[in-house]
Parts: sequence; C-alpha cells; structure tokens
Amino acid sequence: MYMLLLLNFVSYVIEEMGDTNGLCFLCLLYVCLNSVVCTSAIPVDSSLIYCGEGEAMKLDDGRVFEPDSGNSIASLSANSYIVVSNTELGVSKLYTSARVFTRTSTYTISTKQIGRHWLRLHFYPVENSQYNLESAVFSVVANGITLLHGFSFSKMGKKYPLIKEYVIEVGGLSSKKLVLTLSPWDGSIAFINGIEIAFVPNGQFPSSAVPIPLGAAVDIPTHVAFDTAYRINMGGPLLTPKNDILWRIWESDKPFLVNAATARNVSTDLSLVKYPAGVSVEIAPNLVYATAQEMADANVSDQKFNISWAFEVDEGFSYLIRMHFCDIVSVALNSLVFNIYINNQLAIESFDISSKTMALSAAYFIDFVVNVSMGSHQILVQVGPPDLRDLPTNAILNGLEIMKMSNPCDSLDGNFSAYNIVSKAPKNDKHVMLLLFSLLGGFAALVLCSAVFILCFCRQKRPKRQPSSWFPLPTHVGNSDTRASAGSFTSITPSLGGRILAFSEICEATKNFDESLVLGVGGFGKVYRGVLENGVVVAIKRANPRSQQGLVEFRTEIEMLTKLRHRHLVSLIGYCEELNEMILVYEFMAGGPLRKNLYGSDLLPLTWKQRLEICTGAAKGLHYLHTGAEESIIHRDVKTTNILLDENLTAKVADFGLSKLGPTLDQTHVSTVVKGSFGYLDPEYFRRQQLTEKSDVYSFGVVLMEVLCARPAINPALPREQVNIAEWAMNWQKKGQLEQIIDPHLAGSVTLDSLRIFGETAEKCLAEYGTERPSMGDVLWNLEYALQLQEASMQSIADGNSANHIPEIPDLIPYIEPANGNGVDTVSDQESDVTATMTTTTTGVFSQLINPKGR
Repeated sequence: MYMLLLLNFVSYVIEEMGDTNGLCFLCLLYVCLNSVVCTSAIPVDSSLIYCGEGEAMKLDDGRVFEPDSGNSIASLSANSYIVVSNTELGVSKLYTSARVFTRTSTYTISTKQIGRHWLRLHFYPVENSQYNLESAVFSVVANGITLLHGFSFSKMGKKYPLIKEYVIEVGGLSSKKLVLTLSPWDGSIAFINGIEIAFVPNGQFPSSAVPIPLGAAVDIPTHVAFDTAYRINMGGPLLTPKNDILWRIWESDKPFLVNAATARNVSTDLSLVKYPAGVSVEIAPNLVYATAQEMADANVSDQKFNISWAFEVDEGFSYLIRMHFCDIVSVALNSLVFNIYINNQLAIESFDISSKTMALSAAYFIDFVVNVSMGSHQILVQVGPPDLRDLPTNAILNGLEIMKMSNPCDSLDGNFSAYNIVSKAPKNDKHVMLLLFSLLGGFAALVLCSAVFILCFCRQKRPKRQPSSWFPLPTHVGNSDTRASAGSFTSITPSLGGRILAFSEICEATKNFDESLVLGVGGFGKVYRGVLENGVVVAIKRANPRSQQGLVEFRTEIEMLTKLRHRHLVSLIGYCEELNEMILVYEFMAGGPLRKNLYGSDLLPLTWKQRLEICTGAAKGLHYLHTGAEESIIHRDVKTTNILLDENLTAKVADFGLSKLGPTLDQTHVSTVVKGSFGYLDPEYFRRQQLTEKSDVYSFGVVLMEVLCARPAINPALPREQVNIAEWAMNWQKKGQLEQIIDPHLAGSVTLDSLRIFGETAEKCLAEYGTERPSMGDVLWNLEYALQLQEASMQSIADGNSANHIPEIPDLIPYIEPANGNGVDTVSDQESDVTATMTTTTTGVFSQLINPKGR
C-alpha cells in the first residue's frame, strides 16, 4: 500500500520534471526499491562458495559466501591446491582471492534436491608473484558436461571479472551431488574465485520449444545443459542480483541495437505489472516487464521498419531463445500487433500479446530453438509491424534470454568430451605403479609377438588388396559424432574414380595450406588452389575441424562423384582421410563460381549469350543427374556458388554433399528433412518434406533469375518487395515487363524473343507446386531455344537490323551488396536434427529496415 502511494507520488513528480529526466529518475528508483524486495528472498537449495580464503565473505547485495576449506556442503579433492590472496582496489571482495590448482581437481557439492540447478562460476586473475593466473589455460567439467575447454583470460582480453552461468542437471548416478572438475593444461594451472549453486524452480525451462524455421515442436530433454549467452533488459537499466530473486544479471540492450534510432525506451509503473497463470516473478522480475523498447517515430506516413538486435554466438550449437513481452504501451486490448523475426526468418506473424494474456501490462514469454550453422556467428532478433493497415504501427520487446544448449558430445564449448578431460585426474601412487608395471609387461609381450610375426610371415607374399566399399560408420568416434578417426572407414578404390592422396602430398600441393592460396570458404571448410606433384592444378577442399556436418558431406560427395562422369559435372580427382582429416581434391575451375562472375567482383560482365550458354551447360549437368546416371540423383543445393566455370566459361555443377538418390519406380518422392540454401528452397519441399527432382528445378529457376538480374537470391538490405528475387522477378514477369529489372550491363544486347523464352522458362520453374514445373530436360530444351534466338538476333545485328533488341533499361533498381558479403546461408544439419531452413514462398518473411528518421 505504501509502495503504491509512493509510486503515485513519483509519477506526479515526473510530470513536473519532464519525460527524459523523469524516466531516468524513475528507473533509478525502481532499481533501489526492487533491491530491497528481492534481497529478502533466497533461492531454494542454494550454496555460495568462496574459493581461497578461510573466512566467510559478504557481498554488497547481502549474499554471504562460505569458504571452500572445511565446508560441510562442498568437499575439495586433497593435496591439489594452493591458495593465493591479494587485495585489489576496484573489484568485489569475491575477486581478491582465488584457489589455484596444479593438477586436475574436483569440488563435490551436495544439494538437497535432484533436478536442474543454476551453476555460476566466478573468474578473475588476481595478481600473484608465484603464479600468472591471467595466462592460465584449463578446462572445466560439471557432471559430465564440458563447460570450458582451453579457457584462458589472456585469450579473452578481458580486464574485469567474468561470471559464467550454466544450468546443469543433478541426479542419476551423481545422486544429489554436483561434481565440478578443473583440469589445467600441460604446464599450466587452473583457478576459480567463487561458485554459486541454486535449484532451478519448476517450469523455469521448457520441455519443448518452437523451432526456427517453424515446424514441429523440438523436445528439450532434462539432461541438456545450458550456458547463458545473453540476458537482456530491453529499454531498462542493468539489473544485478539485488534485483532478481534468482540472483541473475540482466544487461541493457543498447550495445546490441543494430540501429538505435529505430527504438525508444518506454516504461510503466511497477505495480501495474501483472503475472498471469503460468508466469511467475521467477521467470523474470517485474523490472524487466515494466520497461521495453518500442518503435521510434520516424515521422513518415508508413513506418515499415524493424527494431533489430544482433548477438555474437558460437557456431554449430542450438540456442534456446526466450522473448519476454508485456503490453505497457496500449490503451486497449488487441491494438498492438506485430511480427517477430529470428535470423531473418518469420517466427510469429501478427502477434497480439493481449490475446494471450487477456489483459494489458501482463507478463508473457515465448521460447524458440534456433540452430546456428557452421560459418555463422550471429543471432539476429527483430520485431516490426505486419502488413495490416488498420492498426497502429508499433512493436515492442521487454526482455530477451539466449542460452546455448549442450551438443550431442555433452559439451558447451566445442566438441570436446568430458571423459577425455576428467580422465586426466591424478591417480594415487599405488595405482600409478601398478599401471607402470602393466605397461612395461604389455610392451615386452608386444615386442615378443612382433618378433615371432616377422620370422614367420614377413617372407610370405602379401595378397592383393581387394576393392572395398564403405564400412558402416560408427555412431560415436573420438570426441564428435560427425568426425571420423583415421582408419575408421575404408577408402574408395581408384577403380571407382577416387585417388587416395597422402596428407603430405596435400600439404606440399598447398604449401602447408598457405592462406594466400585460399579460393573461397564454405560451410564444409576452406578451398585452396594446389599443384600436385605431376603438375596438375587442382582445387583442394579441407573440412573445418569444428564442422558438425563434415563427415556426412564428405562421404556423400565421394560416393556420388565416383559414380558420375559428365562434361558439366565437376570431377573428383581424389581425397585424403589421414590424421582425422577430410580433404577432397577436384579439377581446378579457373573461372570460379558463377556468382562471382555475375556480381560482387571486378570481373568483366558476362554477355547475354555467355549467360545462356552457362545456364544451358548447368541444365545439362542437372539433367544428367536426374536421368542419365545409373540411379536418379537429386542435387538438393543448386545455386550460383555451386555452378563453377572453367577457363572457357564452361559450366559445371559442383558440391554434392547434400545430394540424395531420387525416388524409385514405385515412389513419387523421397521423404527427408529439409536441407538446402536460403532463397533457393522449393516451397513445396519445405512444407511437406517430400523431395523430388522438381525441387532442383525450382532452385534452378532462382538461378536463372539471379543470372538475369545479377543480384543475390536474398538481399535483406533491399526494400521488402525486392528482398526475395523469386517473388520480385515473378511480379515483373507476370506484368510482362521483365526487361525492367535485368542487369544494366545487358542493355542493348538482349533480344526480346530470347528474353521472353527465358522468362517463361524461369516462371515455370518457380511454380508453387512441383507437378506444374517442367523437367530439367524441358528446361534445357527451352534454354537452347532461347540461345538460338539470341544467336540469330546477333546475326541480324551483323546484317544491320537491331529493332528486336532492348535499347535501354529505364528505372533500374540499384544493386545493394548484402551486409554479410555473401547473402546466402546453407542449411546442412545432421539428418536426425531439426534443420534450419528458410521458406522461399511468396509470403515475405523480411521487413524493410530503414532509417526511421525518413529519407
């Protein structure tokens, strides 16, 4: 009651002070008042451990950390630590001491309950004359989950304390204990300043979430661990453990706003925030829901822009994204409707908060799961207005949490198994001696057996090696489900078209993978220009060691290309599988990818005839895949970067890592998870997960339009109606004005008849349903006809008649280079995983991002 009266008084004061000063005053007062309320609550089943010092330590927020020595709750493995202390100004007392470990050591912490627990680790390299903590390199494991691998402050470049927050399951074999292991790397040390453990309330984490792109709900097992990447308070101040009953930290969103001018801070009275059923103050404090960012006033009649936040993340992991909403800006229900986008994909269309809460100023949250593919390091979150015109243009976001999920290796830091880290723990002397004698005895036995073998068999003639095929691949090899150790599968024999190359040959050919020889970088890894011992110039594609899709693509590429030989398919020369490497060696294509020859480089623009010849060649390659091979093959990743040109501009289809065998005679399609590249995906395949040859036809239709317009398939920097080239070009094609959007370099050289056939062919390829699309054979026939018309027209020009050509192209749309320099993201996850894709249907999933101050 007194709080409400005080806040009403503050509201009156703010009116007198003005909006700007008043808002700052209100936020500060909220933080102060909320800290008084929150510090009185202590999370259930919590432990606060002060590492190093022998006395308890109390923080400014009221929390008391008990020393780790002699602690009845946390036991520390003996004879494996040294205490260092130092008084340092400017940091919390928690960071003035640390416990240092010279060997692998463990904390065993007892809990009162089984289930998920928060685990927060505090690190700060205090100064010490004996040990350099800043250069320490070590790994951390908790209950079989790798939390940190090769962690070092010197690599991070940080000068302030680091708090790493995780969610770990306690239970199973560990009973009610959390075992935390710190393992120094060879010749280094490990250290830690403080440990926090608190039970996660029921309902805090979901059992399933909405995937991005949209699809069936993704299950989240309880054994999955989480690493808090970001926790953001939109439009409000920094919130510390004083302001959160679960001792969480909420950062301000200002550093992450892509364009600060698109948003403005809004806030409401704390007492007005309501928590409906299913949402508690443990989900997020009312200070999060009482502040927000909403769309700024751009002073234009039609505000069509998004508020965007960008977050740097680790590639190759799935992330749980929780978005917090509270309609604190509306005066009536159902008046705030907006779209939500994650990584440029539509997450929710026409979202109305009040329709979920049935009240204003009511807390609400939504959970999504998104996979960050290899080669990507960013999560982009956006809110913006829908296409509806009868509602006010606005969008808000109150809070955001992004949490990394542990991968199949039970790791939150790369593909490093906890077993390999924990196995380094020191054994007692008795066990060490026993192990030593066992090794010596085994070595002696091995030497004796080797001598007998040499005497008995070395003179016998070795049998010829028989051709072999792939062995069944292991479900778990080494530290990753997606990498293979040397010798884990047999090699493709040279008789099938694949030459086995030694790793030493590859190193020599690439000058030890000299960066100056890099031709390009893809999701699989880097491609180098190399010269083999016989003088043949080749392209060498080396798998990224951290790639999670490499093994599947490596195997598929070899299996496919050893079956195929065609003038318009890139030839596989050989491969290397030594030392856990996955390297593919192809014929060198001097002209590079088709895309590079169309835009984004300083190469001479291709003529219309050259473009038609290139498209015809690529169509021949795809037609061969669909009908000419022993079994029908669906490429599944047709795009301009996978069509390569030789020195004579002959087109060859490349990259068969996602390819699939086509349907048999008694089938109409192949059922499989959706894979491909953004902007090129067949919408029918995306909806139904049924793959046919017509899926390649659709992708090739996008390629045709890319060839014609010389711009990316997807370009978010363009106005909304131009973002997707398939939508944009088809609108002009249906109006019969395709010549309005062609590459300006083609002006005066394209015959209208040739362009008409080309446009009609692309339109048929881009039909919504596969049954309405032509076969690649029909596409090839039409392209050859368009080429004949162009050649005939060129002859006509030579004879002095140019009336049938496009003399100029008025009102051309300017080309805008994509922000990421590529513009195309490839989706290539494991078959068992939920695969991230983007629909290329006519429903636009991008909103225009413009300067809100108008143009």
